[in-house]
Amino acid sequence: MKNKEIIKQAVKDKYNQIALQAKKAVRNPCCTSECCSTDVSNIMNDDYHELEGYNPDADLGLGCGLPTQFARIKEGDTVIDLGSGAGNDCFVARHEAGESGKVIGVDFSEEMIDKARKNAERLGYNNVEFRYGEIENLLVSDNEADVIVSNCVLNLVPDKEKAFHEIFRVLKPGGHFSISDIVLVGDIPDKLKHSVEMYTGCIAGAIQKAEYLEIVENAGFKYITIQDEKPVNIPEEILKNYFSEEDIARYKESGIKILSITVYGEKEISQV
Repeated sequence: MKNKEIIKQAVKDKYNQIALQAKKAVRNPCCTSECCSTDVSNIMNDDYHELEGYNPDADLGLGCGLPTQFARIKEGDTVIDLGSGAGNDCFVARHEAGESGKVIGVDFSEEMIDKARKNAERLGYNNVEFRYGEIENLLVSDNEADVIVSNCVLNLVPDKEKAFHEIFRVLKPGGHFSISDIVLVGDIPDKLKHSVEMYTGCIAGAIQKAEYLEIVENAGFKYITIQDEKPVNIPEEILKNYFSEEDIARYKESGIKILSITVYGEKEISQV
């Protein structure tokens, strides 16, 4: 538990720091280093510019997918975004849910919540709210959301089982989620696995793809599908901080995969 609390604090400090930076100074933390190449940032952070409702001031380049694009949000829906950052996915979701819908962003970074609220106020959105809190203990009522989205956040949550049970709890019967996240196929080396930098950078906290999908199923979700999947590569400049050139070559030949996936699941109307 002590280690989990240390990790949580490291993640919070990292994202509070990012929230205080201008976007042009922000590097995708999933690149895990100041030396990230532009190509890798593009791989990790999909382009939102074609999505209706997109607001550049709310896009800090922190995602690994486009969950709102796959989320099947309808007019009048209540949508919850887990790890809402500066509000990027919330504002896209608001466009889909319309004036009759409601969007709730949840984040445990005080600075992110403050930034998102200022963005919403500037845009004049009175049906978007941001709540400070942890995903494992959502300050949301049972059966409140029609749709839940999240973008590259659950890999940062130490207790993923509890997080998905919370997602199940707050979804209405018949509701669904669309979540973009980082998963693994094969075990990354210990030097990466035990690095706080790699944890706050979305790599070390990622679990095996099969285990991730099993957690989703065990939480009670049905009709689980992978809506999108793409590889993620750690730049060699970063690997040099951890390995010799020979070790880097072995790592690249190991067959270990770091993947960005967008997962969909439904909470059935009637549970057996």
